[in-house]
Amino acid sequence: MTAFSTEGQSDPTVQPVPASVVEQVDAADVTLSNPKPAVISLGSNLGNRLETLQGAIDALEDTPGLRVKAVSPVYETEPWGVAPGSQPSYFNAVIVVKTTLPPSSLLERGQAIEEAFDRVREERWGPRTIDVDIVAYADVVSDDPALTLPHPRAHERAFVLAPWHDIDPEAQLPGHGPVAELLGTIGRGGVHPRADLELRLPE
Repeated sequence: MTAFSTEGQSDPTVQPVPASVVEQVDAADVTLSNPKPAVISLGSNLGNRLETLQGAIDALEDTPGLRVKAVSPVYETEPWGVAPGSQPSYFNAVIVVKTTLPPSSLLERGQAIEEAFDRVREERWGPRTIDVDIVAYADVVSDDPALTLPHPRAHERAFVLAPWHDIDPEAQLPGHGPVAELLGTIGRGGVHPRADLELRLPE
């Protein structure tokens, strides 16, 4: 994957799109009349968490062949898979996009945004400036190890299901059923709505 340098740039969210992605978008724009819906989960527990989430949303909007259609409320959640109190809490949100990018290129773009915000991958469940996860892409179900769709743990994560349900109460997680039912099963423990915080939909 292409790595981008932010040195000398005042805005780390404005990143070039790899030429390979641009080529795929151009091809898709010619051959695909209807863009596909995708659901993306965002999380941050280092630095200015709200600003970073908004920066990731804006960077996705700036991607050729992608438009952000809905942005969830912000939730504050305890880190997943680590001892309580061992890391700062997360700000989490979910966005719905329409895109002509294939899943592999959408993944590449998400990883490029993570790199732009200095995401470090030194340990599993480690703290991170930004986490960009593809939760679902249309009705695609795939066990490709490079990108499993839908996200293999989305159905058991309230910090994904709660904000997704807020922006699409009728949403379905492919292979698992209605998001409302999944959320009802696992509950909202550990996720707290932050009504005092707001992410904006890019104009």
